[in-house]
Amino acid sequence: MNSLITESLRYWEPRRIVYNGALALVVAGTMLCHHAPRSTLTWQSAAGLLVAAAIANVLYCSAYLADLFMQLSDYSQTWKRYRWVLLAAGTSLAAAIFLLHD
Repeated sequence: MNSLITESLRYWEPRRIVYNGALALVVAGTMLCHHAPRSTLTWQSAAGLLVAAAIANVLYCSAYLADLFMQLSDYSQTWKRYRWVLLAAGTSLAAAIFLLHD
């Protein structure tokens, strides 16, 4: 079990940078697209973005549960080839939640 946890960490932690980068691009793109002046970025909205970022990273950790479950199954080898799909789907879902939050 220890080696499975290590394998999950080695796979998912470097990709957290990709996940956070993609979400940062969505936030920055949204702000640029709406031409939000700096005066609209208040302490309250900045705190809201920080809370949303923290929640997004907690939700990212749910990938570990799916990954460990699949690594323990008979489909482990297939899973390792296609787990990037979970990363893409999770990143897309997080971006969609941000874009549709209003």
